[in-house]
Amino acid sequence: MAAKSLRCVALAYKPLDLKEVPNEEERDNWSLPDNDLILLAIVGMKDPCCPGVKDAVLLCTNAGVKVRMVTGDNLQTAKAIALECGILSENERADDFIIEGKVFRALTDEQKEQAAEKIKVMARSSPNDKLQLVKALKKRGHVVAVTGDGTNDAPALHEADIGLAMGIQGTEVAKESSHIIILDDNFASVVKVVRWGRPVYANIQKFIQFQLTVNVAALIINVVAAVSSVNVPLNAVQLLWVNLLMDTLGALALATEPPTDSLMKRAPVGRREPLITNIMWRNLVIQALFQVAVLLTLNFDGRSLLQLNNYPMTKANKIKNTFIFNTVVLCQLSTFSSQLHPNS
Repeated sequence: MAAKSLRCVALAYKPLDLKEVPNEEERDNWSLPDNDLILLAIVGMKDPCCPGVKDAVLLCTNAGVKVRMVTGDNLQTAKAIALECGILSENERADDFIIEGKVFRALTDEQKEQAAEKIKVMARSSPNDKLQLVKALKKRGHVVAVTGDGTNDAPALHEADIGLAMGIQGTEVAKESSHIIILDDNFASVVKVVRWGRPVYANIQKFIQFQLTVNVAALIINVVAAVSSVNVPLNAVQLLWVNLLMDTLGALALATEPPTDSLMKRAPVGRREPLITNIMWRNLVIQALFQVAVLLTLNFDGRSLLQLNNYPMTKANKIKNTFIFNTVVLCQLSTFSSQLHPNS
């Protein structure tokens, strides 16, 4: 029964003489006999997984999120439930990925860290075992999320980077110790947390890359022009216009982009990884150099390129600066389109 993910309950009785049974007043302090019992039956109770849990575990695995199960069930039941949920696969050896709580408690701190890396199921565990597993994973540099519903889960929920308490069956202590409350008590909701959490990080990266590229190009062209000549191609009103429309509306569009399926296929971001990646620096430098080269060329050689040599100096500079302003706007549009995939 345990191998089929059934929780077993034994029904038994023991014949007693009436003289051995206390009266109703003394019965509250009476310890029921637990030896020499006659077995009636063993009942297997099924606690089925919530619909969609197996698919949710698969999505988490594909997203680079490793799912581990910590339970108080015995080894056989825990293995069967893990297979049913997709945490374990049929071709994986149980000895390599399943451990009992008493075995985990007996390990040293270093051995716990090594075991935490590979185990997927911990059976016959106590709340303190769950807490020790969280600490071991955090010491290895992992970002740890923990689900729980009981008061005993509160230390692990508090210690984790992200604590997720159950909104229906969860106790108030567990909810207060957590960071997120799952209202429907369904593990599949964790996928929604990941799905909506990743776009926030990606949108911040897009926002930073867009802002840096746009402002670096505008700053360089104005500083170089101011140092080398009297006339500045972009005056204060034009710069304000660029910042008001392009930076504000463009950044708003990038920051409100909804989640996509491609984000769930990316590897998770480590806690010590830089916000601006090497790919973002590459994109930023290439875009900024391109814009600066185009704008400086127009600023210093714009009159001849635009065939304005026969125009009066004042009128020619106005036409040239207007053309530079329009070029800045078009360059920012090209930068905006490139921010849709900041890490590619």
